[in-house]
Amino acid sequence: MAGLRARALGTMAGQLGNPHGILGTVVAGMLNRGNRPAVAAAVAAAGITPGATVADLGFGGGAGLAMLLDKVGSSGIVHGVEISPDMIASARKRYAPQVRSGTLQVAAGSLTALPLRDGVLDAAITVNTVYFVDDLPAAFAELARTIRPGGVAVVGIGDPDAMVKLPFTAHGFRLRPADEVAAALERSGFVVQRSSPGGTRIPFHVLAGRRGLD
Repeated sequence: MAGLRARALGTMAGQLGNPHGILGTVVAGMLNRGNRPAVAAAVAAAGITPGATVADLGFGGGAGLAMLLDKVGSSGIVHGVEISPDMIASARKRYAPQVRSGTLQVAAGSLTALPLRDGVLDAAITVNTVYFVDDLPAAFAELARTIRPGGVAVVGIGDPDAMVKLPFTAHGFRLRPADEVAAALERSGFVVQRSSPGGTRIPFHVLAGRRGLD
């Protein structure tokens, strides 16, 4: 029984990091519902204005894409970057009109290898993703590369003291204190402001970093 439980938890952890297949569709719906308050807090912290070029990095079920599209309006551009081919296909289908118009551009990529030009973004959000990144400095260097001077990167993470109590986080999650994540973001050239909004099941930290002017 212990082995079956471990395999089930490992499967769930793998799906959270890379939703795929029929189970991935179910997990994506769960992510959209469970992550909505956290994603909304990250979007609010990004201070996005109409016409901006922004990104949701590791968009999962795609709830953040809708929020960003609403913020930038018809004159802006939203980039969605995701490692899961199934989630990319789902987003292209769900937001087909925006994809056709070019308002939404969805591509495969990871936090350490973003398929985006230097300085193209006014803002980016990435929520509940850094648990699956081994090389955090490399990921934040990519953020600094793709965000224009004065632009904003928002990293959202669950509190590790609460996350460690969830059984599936023992299977491949890398839980870091918020102070450690904020320090890594600052070393990449961002001035960080922290907040801990309510409304989430797990205590949540929003780290909003403004990139320094070159």
